[in-house]
Amino acid sequence: MSAEKSSLHTRNLHRNPYDFDQLISCVPELKQYVFVNDYQSSTINFSIPQAVKLLNKALLLHFYNIKNWDIPAANLCPPIPGRADYVHYIADVLAEERNEIPAGNCVRGLDIGVGANLVYPLIAHRSYGWTMLGTDINQDSLNNARVIVDQNPDLSPAIQLKHQENPDHLFKNIIDTGDRFTFSMCNPPFHDSRASAMKGNLRKTRNLNRSKNQKPLLNFGGQQTELWCEGGELAFISKMIHESRLYSSQVLWFTCLVSKKDNLHKLTTLLKKVKAVDIKIIDMAQGQKISRILAWTFVPQQDRNDWFS
Repeated sequence: MSAEKSSLHTRNLHRNPYDFDQLISCVPELKQYVFVNDYQSSTINFSIPQAVKLLNKALLLHFYNIKNWDIPAANLCPPIPGRADYVHYIADVLAEERNEIPAGNCVRGLDIGVGANLVYPLIAHRSYGWTMLGTDINQDSLNNARVIVDQNPDLSPAIQLKHQENPDHLFKNIIDTGDRFTFSMCNPPFHDSRASAMKGNLRKTRNLNRSKNQKPLLNFGGQQTELWCEGGELAFISKMIHESRLYSSQVLWFTCLVSKKDNLHKLTTLLKKVKAVDIKIIDMAQGQKISRILAWTFVPQQDRNDWFS
């Protein structure tokens, strides 16, 4: 059995090796994809889309009591442990204001680009009782997310969904007058073109298979809006920073994942230019994958406790 995944957040429920007997009892179809590797550990082939999807379905049922989770084959199938890490690090940022993690509906989160999988709102609500609004420019993705909520009726009061009708906007059309969000979160499209996305996926597939397979398998799926945008990650997050200034009094902490470390200098320089009063860079690691969270606020420290009353 492999060691604890110490790179994950200390509150992450997925730090221990997967108990596949337990997970198969939740989702029996997973069994056909589980095998014992050269290190005598049970695992799956993470380059097989259906195997990853069934693993996610089992993890969400076992750890978060999410029933009947499913996504279309074309949509992004995210690694659950890494998604959970993002939520727990946001909790740490919020805890700094009051020396404890705020739980329950005093915290309202906004997930920009929630996708068909709904994973961030699911984990955020089950872990801390937060209420969440998920947005997306893809109506089909939102329709699938709605099905997940409908399959788990207790989620209906806690998770709302809203269509972003204008792909040029992130917060506009979503945040209404009088709305207040404790945080926003986003996993932005990383690549700047379809070709770049396919090239990156081929590299990932080769690493997973230890082979020279020339056919890229989109093993985690992904629609265009989930994987690439013009200008890539830097352009997307820069647009988010500019637009966040317009909602500086309605969101306490804006946050976004940043995959490319080289982008941080330009992004933090831009944040200073738009007069963010506090900027945080939080490193995250899941195995060999390194990412980081960029967090910023326009709210002075002495005023932040008011957001939790």
